[in-house]
Amino acid sequence: MNAAATAVRCTPQARVTRSLLGYGIVAGPFYVAVSMVQGLTKDGFDFGRHAWSMMANGPYGWIQTANLILTGLMVVAFAAGLRRAGAGRVSWPVGAFGVGMVGGGVFPADPGFGFPAGTPDGPGAISVDGVLHFAVGGVGFLCLIVAAFLLARRFAPALTRIVAVVFLIGWGCVAAGGGAVWANLAFTASIIVVWGWLTAFAVHEYRR
Repeated sequence: MNAAATAVRCTPQARVTRSLLGYGIVAGPFYVAVSMVQGLTKDGFDFGRHAWSMMANGPYGWIQTANLILTGLMVVAFAAGLRRAGAGRVSWPVGAFGVGMVGGGVFPADPGFGFPAGTPDGPGAISVDGVLHFAVGGVGFLCLIVAAFLLARRFAPALTRIVAVVFLIGWGCVAAGGGAVWANLAFTASIIVVWGWLTAFAVHEYRR
């Protein structure tokens, strides 16, 4: 790399852009790690029966609330970095996904299916917060899928399209599965896959 190129990469503007892109590298591992640790330690939580967002209910539910909000803010920062890096077309749906995560933290999912411990089995009562959680989460997921298809021309085209389809199927499974174990596990797997892909994409953009 010549001196001119190095100077361009070291400008204050470039450093800010790289810092913002770095949040995209941190967001996925942070969200998955915090969710997994909670799921393994929370009384009554079952990965086969309960969505991760349900951990916002019960004792220490604020941890998952904070996890959703902080991760969402990191994704929004990553989207700002993408815009500064010249990927404005995809920055908007990525940012909308981040906003959806923040909304999912502000409006908690309803308890049900025996969680938190002591909750009756079954889907449980539907609250306004629960409906808003599902709505903002759904919009955010849809925006992430749109972003993935848009990014297929920019990063690992075949893999990116596969990830978009896998996540769409996983989301469809949990939406239609009615709390079935297979549906929850399919959605959990798709969440891990899409976060892994988003992290890899963030690393790619950070290194450019």
